[in-house]
Amino acid sequence: MKHPSNREFFAYWDGKRGAERAPDRSDIEPGALRELLGDIFVLSYDDASFPFRVAGTRVCALLGRDLKDKSFSALFASDDRRQIEDIVSVVAEELLGVVAGITATAQDGSLSHLELLLLPFNTRAHTPVSLTGLLAPFGSSRSVLSDFKLTSWRYLAHPPQRFVPRALKKLAIARGLMVYEGLR
Repeated sequence: MKHPSNREFFAYWDGKRGAERAPDRSDIEPGALRELLGDIFVLSYDDASFPFRVAGTRVCALLGRDLKDKSFSALFASDDRRQIEDIVSVVAEELLGVVAGITATAQDGSLSHLELLLLPFNTRAHTPVSLTGLLAPFGSSRSVLSDFKLTSWRYLAHPPQRFVPRALKKLAIARGLMVYEGLR
């Protein structure tokens, strides 16, 4: 990750997940991310277009409109749309984070460079699947951006899992109940 905001948000998210693959959505405290909230968003995974549930003020300003219920994948140029949809699916289904480089076109035709961080939330039964992210521009962009294009991306590895020996797992499952085989 190149952008300091993405590094800070990932460190917070990583601390909240602990030994899990991803934190619960309720574990994220907005007050702890006060300086980053303008760049953070939450996407819904219920629909193929991945609508925004919440979008920070700086993200909305970059795109020149309120993003609530708008399609995340529609931000991307048509030739990159399928690729970003596949990436979002991997983040939500495999609980893998991703960091991506993006270029966007400003109103005056110039290119702006951004870094996108997408992070999953732990899935729970009977709750909608969602993921969070942070969109950070390199430099200050005073213009409204459009036609996002992926320039690079990489998935972030899971934390190392601690494996418990099989005998200890059996004892943990038994929870004090022991069965001894005997003679009939």
